[in-house]
Amino acid sequence: MALTVTFLNSAYLHGRCCRHKVLHPLLGPLLSDSMSKLYSSYRRPGSQPEKKTSWQNIDFSFKKGIDVLKTQLSMLKKETKDYLIGPGGHPFSQYLLEQTRVLWEFRSQEDLNKWVISSDVEIGGKSEVYLKLGRNNQAALLYGTLNTEVPRDGETKYSGYCSMRAKPPVGSFARKKYYDWSNFNSLYLRVRGDGRPWMVNIYTDPYFSHQKDDLYNYFMFTRGGPYWEEIKIPFSKFFLSSRGRVQDDQHPIWLDKISTLGFTIGDKVDGPFQLEIDFIGLLNDRAHTEEFAYETYEKNPRV
Repeated sequence: MALTVTFLNSAYLHGRCCRHKVLHPLLGPLLSDSMSKLYSSYRRPGSQPEKKTSWQNIDFSFKKGIDVLKTQLSMLKKETKDYLIGPGGHPFSQYLLEQTRVLWEFRSQEDLNKWVISSDVEIGGKSEVYLKLGRNNQAALLYGTLNTEVPRDGETKYSGYCSMRAKPPVGSFARKKYYDWSNFNSLYLRVRGDGRPWMVNIYTDPYFSHQKDDLYNYFMFTRGGPYWEEIKIPFSKFFLSSRGRVQDDQHPIWLDKISTLGFTIGDKVDGPFQLEIDFIGLLNDRAHTEEFAYETYEKNPRV
């Protein structure tokens, strides 16, 4: 009883702004959507705040709570079993000899649901982006139209971007998890683009970064045309950036603290774009010494 009173008092003393931090680990799966809307700090310039109280959107259904609890306990059971077996649920000997791993492949709508798309519409822009399965359900097709027109809100200076980002891994009871890619040295992609450049983004946990919005980038130049291309990107080629500015091109990635992966187009060229992705995987190729993953041409060759 005393322990319960102490817990409630500590939660109260932290103030209203911190109550969700106490309750979210326990009720996160049940209230995730409502809590995210309630504590979202972004609002487009000039827009009016919502008059409806966010608490009115929360579903306190007892049956839903029981179903969520069963699901979370099942996830916890599987996580415990995998932890006892070895890294990633595989024996340690198999983990050390692993050379390749497929992270994402796109063969069904369920595979697409693991990703989210966004564009400058969130800040008042006019770009459009869509995600669907490609021909014969053998790839993800990311397409749309880029529009660099700046919103007339008096605050936004730049516009014109579209992105696709994987949902971060979440453990049982809304615990934060990470991808562990420390056993590999390269990202391996099979894509087919339209000749436009894309930014490949790797997000790490902010606690292990220089700043809160740090991420690692790599420019991926698609060739266009009807042929697929397989791209190997060594993790050492990613450069660290913050707020759109390059900070350090030698800072290593925390490969055991990967939060998520994403793709962004923002080449300041208005018009349609499309990118097909067959799969995204990891590769452990210690013999790979390629410095630049695309054809190079000699300027003014000697005759």
